[in-house]
Amino acid sequence: MIDDSLLEAEEKMERAIEHAKEEFGAIRTGRASSAMFNRVTVQYYGAQTPLNQVASIAIPEPRMVLVKPFDASQIKDIEDAIRNSDLGVNPSNEGTQLRLNLPPMTEERRREMVKVARTKGEDAKIAIRNIRRRAKDEIGKFVKDGEASEDEGHTAERELDDLTGRFTGMVDELMSSKESELLEI
Repeated sequence: MIDDSLLEAEEKMERAIEHAKEEFGAIRTGRASSAMFNRVTVQYYGAQTPLNQVASIAIPEPRMVLVKPFDASQIKDIEDAIRNSDLGVNPSNEGTQLRLNLPPMTEERRREMVKVARTKGEDAKIAIRNIRRRAKDEIGKFVKDGEASEDEGHTAERELDDLTGRFTGMVDELMSSKESELLEI
């Protein structure tokens, strides 16, 4: 029972790390990345559809992105979706594809993005600590109900604390690498 709680907590913490990686990937740095477009959705036949499902995204140069729709009739909708997103880029329509030239980020904008990255990192740590709290409550309930001894409960709590420390350390590593990526010129 306790082992199941620990295993479940570890799986949830791994999912929190994956979510944090996705969040960090969506933060725009000075270089082009297809992950920047993960949150961009396009109105496609009456449904909001992720951009990567309606177009191919190519990065021929570090500051350039080419977006080629699978359905050429959707190019205007894709252009509008990118323009209205929070990416801060203006696509140029070349008829069959969109070209996005990413301007270099100003120092002020880089600092803003570092703050965003820290906020997302802190959110991930909070999620991990909430998972820890729920698992600890479960372990305490097992001990209280007599399904596990107090020694087993203490051992499980130490393992849970080690797990929490390991995963929050992973978030710190992700956060520091994103910060250094944002601050490099």
